Amino acid sequence: MRILHVSDCYLPRLGGIEVQVDELARAQQAAGHQVAVATATPSGAPEDEPECAPLPVVALSAASAPSPSPPSPSLAGAAFAVERLVTPMPWELPIGRSLAPVLAGRKPDVVHVHAGAASPFAWRAVHRAVHADVPVVLTVHSLWGTFSRAAYRALFAGWTRRPGGLVVTAVSEAAAVPARRVAAGRVPVRVVSNGIDLARWRDGPPAARRGAEERVHVVAVGRLAPRKEPVRLLRLLRDVEAAVPIRATIVGEGPARARMERYLRRHRMDGWVRLTGRLDRSGVRAVLAGADVFLAPAARESFGLAALEARLAGVPVVARAGGGVADFVASGREGLLGGTFPEMSAALARLAGDAGLRAGIAAHNLATEPVRCTWPAVLDDFAACYELAAAKTSLAHL
Repeated sequence: MRILHVSDCYLPRLGGIEVQVDELARAQQAAGHQVAVATATPSGAPEDEPECAPLPVVALSAASAPSPSPPSPSLAGAAFAVERLVTPMPWELPIGRSLAPVLAGRKPDVVHVHAGAASPFAWRAVHRAVHADVPVVLTVHSLWGTFSRAAYRALFAGWTRRPGGLVVTAVSEAAAVPARRVAAGRVPVRVVSNGIDLARWRDGPPAARRGAEERVHVVAVGRLAPRKEPVRLLRLLRDVEAAVPIRATIVGEGPARARMERYLRRHRMDGWVRLTGRLDRSGVRAVLAGADVFLAPAARESFGLAALEARLAGVPVVARAGGGVADFVASGREGLLGGTFPEMSAALARLAGDAGLRAGIAAHNLATEPVRCTWPAVLDDFAACYELAAAKTSLAHL
């Protein structure tokens, strides 16, 4: 099958969508499909954007675009092509050029569009593909707020005005709820989890042993951006540390780092909270190997890939109830969930103060696998969505 993935943002920028699109494309290519990626992200990104080293890709131009510069050596050698339909914009905003030349040149069997809360390049791609009678699968990677719901309601009205093969998926049950309300039965909405390589996180370094007098080690991993609520994370750590001795390691980079550093100095937390900056996956695995608890307090987490990685590494997870993490973390089994700031604080304090509870959850996490998140399951689920979109396209022509 010829599959064209479309995403506003892609490597070398780093985030959940960027990494997931790349790994899905690689998994499908390995399974024998012909895969390409179209994006509005240039081959270079601001230094504060990436949180891990970019994976190798080959940058190609659209058929109607000027001849591109030769790809840099660090971007060479991928098994699939990346069409960078970049329009020069302030702050490298991912607006992008028309997808039409790519559709004409590649003739995909399905266009798989990946969208966040606001994704103008992805939105235009859905419109273009639907009107070209190409089956479309739209994956929702975010929790829609008021603005996003209004925007998608208008978009769905336009996309479904023309009979065609549009299928929507969401990365979690939490993300699917607003999508189903907005779709209002006009298109099917299914849940297809993000995928992950279990062996990569199960075969990491052996867990570090903590001394009896050492503080409980709390780890958080993610982009240091306002929407991830990094200062709320620091407030939560400060609240718990006043009652239970803990230390914390926060992995990631982003625009909120300077604000976090000021908060740590102001509240004299820099002696027990460490900001590592960007780490590659081996570095993240090494940090998780010495973790006692993983903390993911963001309220609007559509999936929580870092929390899933921690769960696979055997680390108990504390996260927000009602978010995407709840798809693979049940409170009291893989970790503890809280619906409010006080509940999250109490959950972290409980785990930090109860070694037996931590050990029991860690053993369970190491012994069980979240089957829906494995690549074979994810590839099968998307194959079924592609078939449904193709069938809907065929019916529209009868």
